[in-house]
Amino acid sequence: MQDFSETRKIGVIGGGSWGTAISLLLASKGYEVDLWVYEKELAREIEIKRENSVYLPGFKIPELIQPHNSLEKVIFGKKILFSVIPSHVLRETIIKFLHLLEHNVWIISATKGIETGTSKRMTEIYEELLPSDYSYELAVLSGPTFALEVAKRSPTAAVISSYNVGVIKCLQRMIHTDFFRLYTNHDPIGVELGGAVKNVMAIASGISDGIGYGNNTRAAIITRGLAEIMRLGIALGADPLTFSGLAGLGDLVLTCTSNLSRNYSVGFRIGQGESIKNILASMQMVAEGIRNAESVLALGEKYTVELPIIRQVYAILFQDKDPHKAMLSLMAREPKYESVTITRNIQNHEKNQ
Repeated sequence: MQDFSETRKIGVIGGGSWGTAISLLLASKGYEVDLWVYEKELAREIEIKRENSVYLPGFKIPELIQPHNSLEKVIFGKKILFSVIPSHVLRETIIKFLHLLEHNVWIISATKGIETGTSKRMTEIYEELLPSDYSYELAVLSGPTFALEVAKRSPTAAVISSYNVGVIKCLQRMIHTDFFRLYTNHDPIGVELGGAVKNVMAIASGISDGIGYGNNTRAAIITRGLAEIMRLGIALGADPLTFSGLAGLGDLVLTCTSNLSRNYSVGFRIGQGESIKNILASMQMVAEGIRNAESVLALGEKYTVELPIIRQVYAILFQDKDPHKAMLSLMAREPKYESVTITRNIQNHEKNQ
């Protein structure tokens, strides 16, 4: 494995709020960042005004960050790339830049989503599309990290995950700052899954709060939502302990309790009686949980994992089910022992290690 710790130029693919915040984080460590911005006019505006007024307004973009509308300028010659592309366009975007990638490149996925249609995680899409004779390393950056607060340099903890210990140790040294504490993890499946599924749970929590059910209901959604994430994760081969950490419980609590979360806000507006069509029409940024409700439910069906909250969110979003009736459906389910399925799944996971 090559050590790229002395690399000073990094590419960030995706100029939304999180991609911009990651660029600011890297620039704070002195790295030169080439930032790919999909919108040509926005790239030009950032270059001139030194601000991303659409996705992360109010923060000065330093000269160390150079925005580009050209994938070639961002990717060509780079040994370290951060992938911050919305999940629904990741595949088509990778296909556009595959020929530009360097051999021995490190790609850090910072997108929290599951692909619709295939139910693949973001790194699985990279693994599928990158040539078999290609040398690369994949890592995942996740955790409770609102872009706005990272840009403000609020004390934040996150996790970097890869099967390659050397890669994540190197990235930890590179990215860690006095306001961004980065932990390492060797379970990219669990880290990616936790980051994706919590988006759907945040919609459920927002719906509950929008209706006005109260704190008891929100706590139940978070706790039982975590149980669903664990069941699905264990079925996919994830480490159960991952879900008690930053990429699991940490991200879930953050996203289910704050109106800074786009997914929570979508849910809240649904709970207040707005139609999903009108909500989507009013949004500039992507709420990954809407698409993820479909892809995560499909993943659960593929692995025969029971996901009652996910199923009801899907019914609200795609089958026009009344949120009150969705809650009644959840409450009317057969009473069960709290953790029996999780305990069995953990025991099976340990037997297979």
